[in-house]
Amino acid sequence: MFAKIDVNGDDAAELYKWLKAEAPGEGETSDLVWNFEKFLVNANGDVVQRFSPTVTPEEVAEQLGELLG
Repeated sequence: MFAKIDVNGDDAAELYKWLKAEAPGEGETSDLVWNFEKFLVNANGDVVQRFSPTVTPEEVAEQLGELLG
């Protein structure tokens, strides 16, 4: 049920390839730099925003009202 997957490189899981293509981030590469990066996806399946590892879940939650409203 659970297995380690790659999130960067040629063997990256399709989900992460798509997320990174939709929200490439601000660095020289779209690679995830740490496992606590977050993506906010709306009900239509559109990536709304990508958050750095230092952004807290509470900070992400502040934007949920706009999507749910």
